[in-house]
Amino acid sequence: MNTSHQPGPIHPADELASIMERIYRYRMTTTSGGNLSIRNDDGSVWITPAAIDKGSLGPRDIVCVRPDGTVEGKHKPSSEHPFHRLIYTARPDLRAIVHAHPVALVAFSICGERPNTRAFNRAHAVCGEVGFAPYALPGSEKLGENIAAEFARGVNCVMLENHGVVVGGATLQQAFERFETLEFTARILLKAKSLGAKVKYLTSEQLELAQRRSEILPTFVPSFADAREYGLRQELCQFIQRGYRQRLLTATQGSFSARLSENAFVISPRKVDRATIQASDLVLIKDSRQEEGKEPSRSLALHVAIYKKHPEVRSIAFATPPNAAAFSITFQGLDSRTIPESYIFLRDVQRIPYAAVYGNGDEVAATLSLSSPTAILENSGVLVLGKTVLDAFDRLEVLESSADALINGLILGTVHPMSADVIRDIEKAFFV
Repeated sequence: MNTSHQPGPIHPADELASIMERIYRYRMTTTSGGNLSIRNDDGSVWITPAAIDKGSLGPRDIVCVRPDGTVEGKHKPSSEHPFHRLIYTARPDLRAIVHAHPVALVAFSICGERPNTRAFNRAHAVCGEVGFAPYALPGSEKLGENIAAEFARGVNCVMLENHGVVVGGATLQQAFERFETLEFTARILLKAKSLGAKVKYLTSEQLELAQRRSEILPTFVPSFADAREYGLRQELCQFIQRGYRQRLLTATQGSFSARLSENAFVISPRKVDRATIQASDLVLIKDSRQEEGKEPSRSLALHVAIYKKHPEVRSIAFATPPNAAAFSITFQGLDSRTIPESYIFLRDVQRIPYAAVYGNGDEVAATLSLSSPTAILENSGVLVLGKTVLDAFDRLEVLESSADALINGLILGTVHPMSADVIRDIEKAFFV
């Protein structure tokens, strides 16, 4: 029985207003900046309007430009409409475009650089190679020609010199996911630069390793969830959504699970937006079988191995919070012996080799436990274990906050960890 929620059709105006609200809410554009569009089968382009507050944009503000140039709506279309039109001409496969000015990506654009998506396998899988369009006057045909030429090469993300970024997709959701993932990657790379450490990028062989399908388990049709299972599903989804709101993960990234019993747990699925994930979307894994009609996270083997080796572990979170993830793409260690809370919650943060993350999970399971519950996963993010869903989420927050403080401390000067005597006192008070 597939109980995943299936959203119905949505009008382009509603979809554009919803995605723009999301971009503005997370400060990935300004009141006047950015524009989005969707192209219909008949060639009509629905686009956000010019000179309208992005913070209060509604469906009634969206404009439709017909193939003959006729404009329908109460506003003028975005002044950037020319490059939307030229991109759609160059790439008939694209049906949606996102353009905005998130700070991290603008930083790259004003330095004439582009984020290297090989920092993370997921970033490379979602975004691919990033193009770069030379500067031209905003709203001009020349700018549209420069951008369209890059899209014509087959890239889906294009940095604009001294301007921002343009991203395309087969759907607006896909375009947004590429945009958000690229923005996250840019933020993590900037944090890594702040560490003053060399950034490690993935080889083609390593990227291929991560894209191999994990073993597909036999399927089964579960009975209706009882109150306990449904409650656990709701709790896990609430924390996944909270993690998204706190920018600890993206719409497409993040693998979370919670144990139901010795031989059963629920895990987040693939291809479901983390911002809107519902209890019915989670995949039940029971007796080495998976719930029929759903596709669990690619990291399923890792969760299985940890639960099998550690009966006391009740929840697992695998994510890419920007500050902590910066440590994962450098050779810099994350020292938790900085403030009492960090050491109490995190213990000593382990480092897991990239290949181990995409193996059968046994090496990761042997490294971690509730006595050593946190790890940096090379070029993949972070992993935390908990005795409850709340415990795992709390630990993820503390890890990200500790990483943020460390990066800021290194910018200020020399970080002074707690002394061995202080650590011994903490261990006696909290770990014995």
